[in-house]
Amino acid sequence: MAAESSREFDVIVIGAGAVGENVADRVVRGGLTAVVIESELVGGECSYWACIPSKALLRPGTALHAAQSFPGSAEAVTLTLDADAVLKNRNWFVNRWQDDSQVEWLNKAGIDLIRGRARITGPREVQVEGNDGNSYALKARHAVVIATGSTPNIPPVPGLAEVPYWTTRGATSAKKVPRRLAVLGGGVAGVELAQAFARLGSSVTLIARGNLLSTYPPEAGRLVAGGLRADGVELRLKTQLEKVVKNDDGTVILSLSDGSAVVATQVLVTSGRHPALTNMGLESVGIDTDSNGRIMLSTDSTGLVEGDVSDGTSGLWLYAAGDAAGNALLTHQGKYEARITGDAIVARAHGKLRGNPRPWSPLARTADEHAIPSVVFTDPEVASVGKSIEQARTAGIVANSVELPINVSGSQLLSLDYKGWAQLVIDEDRRVLVGATFVGPGVAELVHAATIAIVGEVTVDRLWHAVPSFPTLSEVWLRLLEKYNL
Repeated sequence: MAAESSREFDVIVIGAGAVGENVADRVVRGGLTAVVIESELVGGECSYWACIPSKALLRPGTALHAAQSFPGSAEAVTLTLDADAVLKNRNWFVNRWQDDSQVEWLNKAGIDLIRGRARITGPREVQVEGNDGNSYALKARHAVVIATGSTPNIPPVPGLAEVPYWTTRGATSAKKVPRRLAVLGGGVAGVELAQAFARLGSSVTLIARGNLLSTYPPEAGRLVAGGLRADGVELRLKTQLEKVVKNDDGTVILSLSDGSAVVATQVLVTSGRHPALTNMGLESVGIDTDSNGRIMLSTDSTGLVEGDVSDGTSGLWLYAAGDAAGNALLTHQGKYEARITGDAIVARAHGKLRGNPRPWSPLARTADEHAIPSVVFTDPEVASVGKSIEQARTAGIVANSVELPINVSGSQLLSLDYKGWAQLVIDEDRRVLVGATFVGPGVAELVHAATIAIVGEVTVDRLWHAVPSFPTLSEVWLRLLEKYNL
């Protein structure tokens, strides 16, 4: 029979991914005790199955294409990637799926670790079924933080469940390159992994119900589609997948709504993600989740779950951060939320915070509402922050946009055939930036300047005095402001 032990901490963090680690680190720095609970690898999805390995798969192809795009280097490089070397390098980046260094960091930081599955059983109470066979009854003096990340959406397509399909985990941890890969979904993960495997030697077909990258401006999807087609990716857009059948030879037939079919040796499902809250025990404290798996009660700007979840004395104990909160499913934004949540817990524990903090203060997640940056690491890249023109106008902002192809000396030095596009979205009443999108090789490094401008509410008149260095890609800022008639 498994042994049970009872332990008490100031803060219990469920999930030891990047978000959970950051919450625990901040509360320990603030003088509180913390334990993180994790059933898999410490470091979480981003470290082992998402951001890091996917970029390790993408970067070699981008580097090779850049070298092939300029006279001198083009003559010095091969035409194809060494797939085995790329996969070996990916293995190094993820530390061969070993979390020893992450566990060592927790120990040095003074953060306790329990490996197992956690379930909330009451206010400030968490039960853990340990991987070691033991059971742990934990009590939090101040807070419980849900940082469990997200899990893939699987479309209810007839026959799909009978096929050994990949989700992003399977793709980013692949031991070999499939001969024919069918990618379901035209979002960020779909386009990134389609291009990565096409450049590694797969014959790739991407199937999407709509256009590519539909949450970005249409020009972004158009340019990325051109990049994918240049790499040999077949795009089946605005097409429904109706049925999946596995053949005796191991191949898979995907029947589409237009009457055509795609044959693949491997299927990759990239149909989005939802918060990983199943079996979390939220119902024990009066919290429901919606059909998308999101917490139905709102969270305040510190991540505090609002509602009747108290023990009769105080409801200020349950928090959600990162993907689990369902706001922005991005690692960097989750870590931002985690730092703020951790600091807010410390402030409340020491009686220095009551109620909701003021916007843009160190204890408020205000950037979640105004300046969430994101990058699609395809070739060309897409980098975006803030609101689109449609979002801005829906929010009641008197907004206009200015856009143009990226054609500056810095872009021509990256490629003689550089294709790119840039857009700024401007609040005309305040004359400040509220959104920006850049598309093209190397544009990921442009987005932080736009993020600073939005967060700092820098007027376009002041931005006119921010002179870009010549010859760099940043010169596009000058061209955009000139087109805005400055």
